[in-house]
Amino acid sequence: MKPKDFIMSKQPSLFGGACIIASVCVGAGMLGLPSAGAGAWTLWSMLALALTMAVMTLSGWMLLEAFKHYDLRVSFNTVTKDMLGNHINRFNNLTVYFVGGILLYAYITSSGLILQDLLHINSKIASILFVAVFSAFVWHSTRAVDRISVILIVFMVLSFIFGVSGLAINVKTSILFDTLNQSGEYAPYAMAMLPVALTSFGYHHSVSSMRAYYGEERKAKYAILGGTVIALSLYALWLFSIFGNLPRADFAPVIQQGGNVDVLLKALGSVVESEKVSQAINAFSMAAILSSFIGVGLGVFDFLADLFQFSNCKQGRTKTWLVTFLPPLILSLLFPFGFIIAIGYAGAAATIWACIIPVLLARKSRTLANGAQGFVVPGGNLALGLVLIFGVLTAVFHMMAMANLLPAFKG
Repeated sequence: MKPKDFIMSKQPSLFGGACIIASVCVGAGMLGLPSAGAGAWTLWSMLALALTMAVMTLSGWMLLEAFKHYDLRVSFNTVTKDMLGNHINRFNNLTVYFVGGILLYAYITSSGLILQDLLHINSKIASILFVAVFSAFVWHSTRAVDRISVILIVFMVLSFIFGVSGLAINVKTSILFDTLNQSGEYAPYAMAMLPVALTSFGYHHSVSSMRAYYGEERKAKYAILGGTVIALSLYALWLFSIFGNLPRADFAPVIQQGGNVDVLLKALGSVVESEKVSQAINAFSMAAILSSFIGVGLGVFDFLADLFQFSNCKQGRTKTWLVTFLPPLILSLLFPFGFIIAIGYAGAAATIWACIIPVLLARKSRTLANGAQGFVVPGGNLALGLVLIFGVLTAVFHMMAMANLLPAFKG
């Protein structure tokens, strides 16, 4: 394979770009949404996800608005440094790489454990093979990521449909809306779900990749919207199927075990025949982890290429590959279970570059001489304020949850 330029003579499809964004959003974290939303339950969980999707779409567009003043290969580092100064840029760089690196680390570790059972090999060897094979798509080109992302999204949709079909046909409205519990409280638990919902739409590493891929902001805007809509649809169907079968009170053992998928499937097994569901969900889980690994990897790859000013030739892309994938792989081999704690802190860090920094960049962009020209996010200052308030509150809620200061649903 040879590296190719990001700007293709043949115009890329919007669907392919949307699949890249969706693949970044829809990862292993999706499988933890039922436990995170068990307290808020169906209506409030759906509301939290829909609100988060809208805000995260706007914040991604705000990055596009700021990026329009720069070269197509530019990323967070250059734009933030130029617009907001060195100090904010260093802090932003730290949070961007921290979240991206932690996610890659989590996907590498999870894939190693899953492949260990499938291939009957050591998990560390499985992790090395996983990185060696699938990071090659990122090294090759964005077009290669586009193509495999489409395949993975199709496979994820099919395995997802097969997996939830046994659940969806048995959905009971009394369980779905918890009508038997007349004294149930739901709204207070929605606050604790917002940080989890935010990380479920954390595609912002890939915004610069989308802009470079299409060569303009307008098409990148629609690809981002399409990707977040796909992600929201999958999340809603997943929660609908789970919450319609497993009573709210039965989440107690699942929550006690940290929302692990195997515990969730065992709980589902007590209410439906879940052998087929288990097999399909396992396949879906692997596809979700793989697609997120490639999608997040692409975003971090472009970010570090810009940060270190590596060229887009074969040698330059190899250097970028090394600094992108080797650190999380090494940490995964040394500390294969540490990512659970780290991801908790990643949620708070994500609010910085997914909400607060995009608002500051868009606001600065509008003060420039040509700020009103080209792509501008609709909604004016109201949209900026909405995203900023959402980001600050989500970070506060996350810290409060870590300090056990928010209502915690125990089942």
